[in-house]
Amino acid sequence: MEAEMNKEEFFRFVAESTGNESNICQIYAIKDGRTAYEASWRGFTTEDPVNVNSVTKGVMALLAGIAVDKGFIKSLDEKIIGFFPDYQVKKGEKTIYDVTLKHLLTMTAPYKGKSEPWKKVCTSDDWTKAALDFLGGRKGITGEFRYATLGIQILAGIIERATGEKCINFANRNLFLPLGIPEHTLHGDSSKEDQFDFFMNKGPRKNEWYSDPQDTVTAGWGLCLTGRDLAKLGDLVLHEGQYGGKQIVSDTWIRQMTTPYLKLGQMFGNMEYGYLWYKPYENRSVYAAIGDCGNIIYVNKECNTAVGITGTFKPRIFDRVEFIEKQVLPLIV
Repeated sequence: MEAEMNKEEFFRFVAESTGNESNICQIYAIKDGRTAYEASWRGFTTEDPVNVNSVTKGVMALLAGIAVDKGFIKSLDEKIIGFFPDYQVKKGEKTIYDVTLKHLLTMTAPYKGKSEPWKKVCTSDDWTKAALDFLGGRKGITGEFRYATLGIQILAGIIERATGEKCINFANRNLFLPLGIPEHTLHGDSSKEDQFDFFMNKGPRKNEWYSDPQDTVTAGWGLCLTGRDLAKLGDLVLHEGQYGGKQIVSDTWIRQMTTPYLKLGQMFGNMEYGYLWYKPYENRSVYAAIGDCGNIIYVNKECNTAVGITGTFKPRIFDRVEFIEKQVLPLIV
């Protein structure tokens, strides 16, 4: 595998892989604003969406930026609790009052308990409120990185409270449709079995976004996109928020979002972290939104390239950044 493969060899390599590449559905690359590579495997076509897992968080960061650009959110130093005047703070809880939007976006918000209360949140009738119950704790704000998928749910609630519209409508109007990404619908109310199927099913999904009983989207996972959609979002980041000659997100926000605020440990590949986006190398202009099962938006300013990869459920798929740099970029650069 050391020698560079041509496109046919590469296609076969992914098709026949029994290891890290064995769940790849789509790879789509845009270089210099043009499609440079596209292929699909495992019965998927270019048009078939996949649950991109935590890449959803990277999309939420873009939506937060649009809400800031439009003045719905005044500052990232705004206290989270201010968006939820009707929320009853738990007795004895003090830390929650000090948590800001910036803490949420950099994953430095504090949470109670050692692990995330998936069952409690995902069986509640309002996932944002259930996630707020999990925010805070006795230790105060330590500035420590704590990766919390459920915590990002609060961001969907904030966007809805700030803009006065459903997050999915805000996303369709301000991000998806301007990029030529199909309009998305809510997945709709669900059972435990349905949630399980949403993660595990290896078939194509619809242009949908998982949602809670309040019709609020799941902010940490559950957005279904194609490899092409991911590459378009990457191209948007690559060009400082511009797409098709239009400024979709401000260049100021894109720079803030991709600025590293924290250096992560070994568990996160020693990468740096911006606002829900990773910077894999300290000294290079490479950025990524990364999800389980090897779903990724990869942005490389050095070679003006954006790559989207989707994958169906498979545990322990390791970071696709190296795979893209060693195998995909040589095909197109």
